[in-house]
Amino acid sequence: MFFLLRICLMAMNALRANLLRSLLATLGVIMGVAGVITAMSILEGTSREIMSTIQSFGADQVIIWPARTSAGGRAVRNAETLTIEDAQALASGGSELIVRATPEVQIPEVVVKHGNRNRHYWLLGTNENYPAINRYKIAQGEFINPSQVLGEDKVVVLGYQVARDLFGNADPLGFIVKIHGMGFRVIGVMEKKGNLGFRNVDNQVVVPVSTAMRRLLGTKTLSDIVVQTRDASTLNDCQDEIKRILRKRHRLSPGQPNDFEMFTQEATRKQFAQTMRLLAVVLYSISILSLVVGGIGIMNIMLVSVTERTREIGVRIAVGAQRWDILRQFIIESSIISLLGGLFGVLLGMGFNNLVEKVTQVLTTYTPPRIIVIAVSMAVLTGLFSGIYPAYKASRLDPVEALRYE
Repeated sequence: MFFLLRICLMAMNALRANLLRSLLATLGVIMGVAGVITAMSILEGTSREIMSTIQSFGADQVIIWPARTSAGGRAVRNAETLTIEDAQALASGGSELIVRATPEVQIPEVVVKHGNRNRHYWLLGTNENYPAINRYKIAQGEFINPSQVLGEDKVVVLGYQVARDLFGNADPLGFIVKIHGMGFRVIGVMEKKGNLGFRNVDNQVVVPVSTAMRRLLGTKTLSDIVVQTRDASTLNDCQDEIKRILRKRHRLSPGQPNDFEMFTQEATRKQFAQTMRLLAVVLYSISILSLVVGGIGIMNIMLVSVTERTREIGVRIAVGAQRWDILRQFIIESSIISLLGGLFGVLLGMGFNNLVEKVTQVLTTYTPPRIIVIAVSMAVLTGLFSGIYPAYKASRLDPVEALRYE
């Protein structure tokens, strides 16, 4: 142990004697490690944000969409397969697995106006089950009730931010807002929620599904149906039950493909996790190439060092040093260079992370300890492999020739 420590001290002295050259040798490693830290931190931060969004769907939900059909060689949604009656059949079909179902019609952008203020918002047409399914509460007033859905009433519930934009701090209940020029009475304001799935519900307006279909869109079909299961563990059984009910309602014969698709949080999570793994492989591969370039720089510097210290090596061998001692000394020197480069790279990478967050104002970075360990380990391994050939060359020097070297 003492002998190994002495070799490390000798290696440090050798590096300090040529400080500038040693720093230049570590530059490639520093940039490679900084690249690993920054790229993987952005990936991890983005992954955490998106996983949080996916989880906000609710683990006990099944979302039903119209099936995709081919048009002009491209897959498009068939908007003619789901109806309000389908949602009612699912909700009242007597299945113990299905707690409730809500039909939805979505319009990504509508003009909502009050007084001289108007904005573009997301419009959702739904029924009274929407807050319960999504665990989304009313902050003021009330939500849409069954009689308003049945009567195609022109009433609206505002998202938190919509109410702030159009009314400021004033109470909006009872006032009329215009949606595409049609007057709707405000009956409620939702709590501040942020994202629900991939949509910011604070910036949406909610109207009865029947009103959205007939008065705003002039359609008889739905965008989707959201089903709440009794328990997240029954999702697979619930999907089988949904399939049975809808196939029967749509009169699909055995062997005929479904005219609807089902989506769950778990399926999205698995697909996203697979995508993130592929991205991680790509980013690590690019970073490894950067470290290889850094390793070549270290190897060149170590070969120069061997040449410059030929006489010193000859003296050490002449006084009893074994070739294995020489080999270890140069391998340790190259490993220390890489270790220092790795540590500086970590600091630089963390600085890049802060810069990315401040400049973009969108990307969020997160650096778990395992990424730091992986990056520094990769740096040390780069130095280790880069030092093998120069160390071998140093250990094989003939002591007589080495002592003559000037």
